[in-house]
Amino acid sequence: MSKKIKKTMWFFMLLILPIALYAQKDVTQFLGIPVDGSKSEMIQKLKTKGYTISPYKKDVLVGEFNGIDVNIYIVTNNNKVCRIMVADANTLEETDIRIRFNTLLQQFQNNKKYLSLPDSTISKYIIPEGEDISYELSVKNKRYEAIFYQKTADYDSLEIEMSNLLKKETFNEEDKERLSVIMKKKVDESNFNKVVWFMISEHNGKYSISMYYDHQYNRANGEGL
Repeated sequence: MSKKIKKTMWFFMLLILPIALYAQKDVTQFLGIPVDGSKSEMIQKLKTKGYTISPYKKDVLVGEFNGIDVNIYIVTNNNKVCRIMVADANTLEETDIRIRFNTLLQQFQNNKKYLSLPDSTISKYIIPEGEDISYELSVKNKRYEAIFYQKTADYDSLEIEMSNLLKKETFNEEDKERLSVIMKKKVDESNFNKVVWFMISEHNGKYSISMYYDHQYNRANGEGL
């Protein structure tokens, strides 16, 4: 068996091996703010971004995000922030919500802070013109949602380093160890921890979009059952 084939086999074995979770410092961010800490701390940080407390609920903030008026909800688990929910303040008709959803897809896909998805995956998310959204939601129970993953702070540099390692003609134990570290950081931190997703919700025949910035390791995992 050639060295090249052995190296390729070892690389794919690494991809499917269970990856141990370890302490996370690089977590999902919303407007540059880590989705972490207490609710009161998060409220104060969001206020510095120009958001204000809703006149209807003291723990909900209001303002503009990505050109849209929104309400911001802070979800906690064990007194730690585990989710920021950004919900449209106003509803839209079917045509407008289709355009908004598809536009968001492209914005996330083109944003260098997120891992790009294959074109085939993006095409599955896109709502085709003329699709009856109301029928799909109410009769077929379809969920219009899309999931993206924020890159870690050093993701791009790790990507380059991994590419250079795999191009090497000789592959020693030190190279294997370093590649293992890179894969753990890329897969564990980016794909499982830094999740951002959005979906369409229906409200009496009209529609809105809710976006979720999740800190996966702060979310409930059945500890208190």
